[in-house]
Amino acid sequence: MNRSTAREIAVHFAFELAFSDEKAQQLLDRELTEESFAQRSREEPMYAGFPDEGELNYITRLVLGVGGHGAELDGYIAKYAKGWKFYRIDRVASAIMRVTMYEIMYMPDIPNKVAINEAVEIAKSYLDDEVVKFINGILGSFVRSELPEQE
Repeated sequence: MNRSTAREIAVHFAFELAFSDEKAQQLLDRELTEESFAQRSREEPMYAGFPDEGELNYITRLVLGVGGHGAELDGYIAKYAKGWKFYRIDRVASAIMRVTMYEIMYMPDIPNKVAINEAVEIAKSYLDDEVVKFINGILGSFVRSELPEQE
């Protein structure tokens, strides 16, 4: 497994949080097990290998961060999704943007351009080109407006 795969798994878990009353730690306790990964790997090849300690920490940090900062992250998405009501934004797109915005704001060791590029690559696997452009535009506007010193 690599960091890109770990990030995509974090997006999966962030997506699941949006449909659940479960707390992020509860979801992680249930899903970050070898048994869960073995079961998921039957339908999703990225789960074939269980994460190492660094990858587990990375996934955990992202999912707990998204869980703990969800309202803040959703506020930024709504702010930069000009002309869109938040509830109309695709939930996969929202999960990708939440994870990426969390990385940008709270994980300074990851360059903004890398986080955005990874978001776009994940989005290409799940969403059509228009939604991918939408995500890229929101994330770019977010960084330019909220963190111009990091641009």
